[in-house]
This record gives sequence, C-alpha cells and structure tokens, in this order.
Amino acid sequence: MAPSSTPPPPPPPLWWVGILLLVELLLLPRGLAKNDDEACLSDLRRSLTDPSGSLRNWTRGNFAAPCNGFTSYLHGVTCNNGRIYKLSLAGLALGGAISPYVSNCTNLQSLDLSSNQLAGPIPPELSALLNLAVLNLSSNRLNGPIPPQLALCAYLNVIDLHSNLLSGPIPDQLGLLVRLSTFDVSYNRLEGPIPVLLANRSGISPGLPRFNASSFVGNRDLYGYPLPPIKGRGLSVLAIVGIGLGSGLLSLVLSFTAVCIWLRVTEQAAMMAADEGKISHLMPEY
Repeated sequence: MAPSSTPPPPPPPLWWVGILLLVELLLLPRGLAKNDDEACLSDLRRSLTDPSGSLRNWTRGNFAAPCNGFTSYLHGVTCNNGRIYKLSLAGLALGGAISPYVSNCTNLQSLDLSSNQLAGPIPPELSALLNLAVLNLSSNRLNGPIPPQLALCAYLNVIDLHSNLLSGPIPDQLGLLVRLSTFDVSYNRLEGPIPVLLANRSGISPGLPRFNASSFVGNRDLYGYPLPPIKGRGLSVLAIVGIGLGSGLLSLVLSFTAVCIWLRVTEQAAMMAADEGKISHLMPEY
C-alpha cells in the first residue's frame, strides 16, 4: 500500500487575486506617501536606535538637503538627480522599527536594512514606493505578516525576508510580480500552502521564474511544492511498516489461539467418547 498524497490546490484565479489586491490598496492608510525625502529620513531616524553611532551625521540640518545632485553626505544614502534612490543600512546593529514614513522617499529604488536588530511589522505603506526594485529586510527580528500590498511595487526584482520572525501565509498577490527574480522567505514562522504562482509548478505561468525549496525552507508549518506536502495527510513508510507488522502479529496470535482452542475441544471430545465407551462396556445386557 503506497502512502496517500494530497494534490496541490489549484492556483487562485488571477482576477480574484487582483480583486484582493485592489481591496488592500483601498484599505491602505492615505496621507503618508509624499514627495518628501526630508520627512522620509527624519521619521526613519526617529524610529531607529543606533548604539554604534553609524548614523551620527543623520542630523536635522543634513535632512533639509540630503542630496546634492548625485551625491549625499549621509551614511548609506545614494542620490540620483537630487532625489534619494537608494538606502543601504545593512549590518549596522540598528534597532527599533521600520517607519511607515519611508514611503515618503517616493523615488526609492533599493531599500536594504538587512543584518540588523529591527523588530515589529513590515509596514504595508512600503507599497507606495512604486519604483522599488530591491527590498532586503533579511536577518532581523521582524514579525507579523508579509503585507500583500507589496505586490503594488510592480518593479520589484528582489524580495529577501529570510531569517526573521514573520508569520502567517505567503500572500498569493506576490505571485503577480512578473519581474521578481529573487524571492527568499526561508527561516521564518510562515504557515499554509506555498502560492502556486510563486512555485510555478508544471509551467502554470511560463513567464515567471520558478523558486526552489531553498526559498521556503525553515518554516515548520509551510507546505506544498517545492516543499513536501502537508504533514499528516499521508502515512509515512515507518507507519505503514508498523501497521503491517502489527497486523501480522495480531493474525499470528489469533491463529495460535484458534489452534489451541481447536486442540482443547478435540481433546475434550476424545475424552468424552472414551468415557462413553467405558460406560457402555460396564452396563449389563438384558
């Protein structure tokens, strides 16, 4: 008997995923996304702790004019034509949380806050960064769900969220990111099925890349291709062997018991026949 396997769930219709994404967009708090790099940097600085002093030149005076053409004097800030287009603050032992007002850096194309000690949720307001191509928040202590609104960042090439404390399912909407070439949510606390549009099994979406198991490992309650099916839906080999051995042993015990009973009954019948022969031999003839 082969272990039963559960077929993967069918992919959600694209129109349904689109409706969910539209609902998420309508529910997104308004008034955060402004064309204001100064507010972006000042609010981000207030939300962070900097025990190593790496952001010591992130001061109010420098926030007023963070860019000078294509250059910036602020640590981790890269400018393009007078606007911030890259924030790279990786490995600085930063604490605190990610400010939702990062969405004010509307020209931002790369956000790298990896290898710090950031906690709290991933702000859904990041979806206002419509030019964002790289999002790397890996190796932190971020928790809560992955915002489905990230699917509004249509230019995203990289989403790296590995080694955090993220929970809940992987949003189906992320499967609509046609430019996505790197996707890593390994070693979190995610659960539920892997979206078929991300796994791209059997060429369901030929134009999209196919992410292998290394993108999803380390999530105990995550299942589905390219990971193994959900636990408990089928019998393991050991369980099958155990059931077979148990059934064989039970059959052997029952057979042995039946033989013993049959021998006992046969012995009693023979004794009764012998006793009847003795009685008939001793009775007088008339």
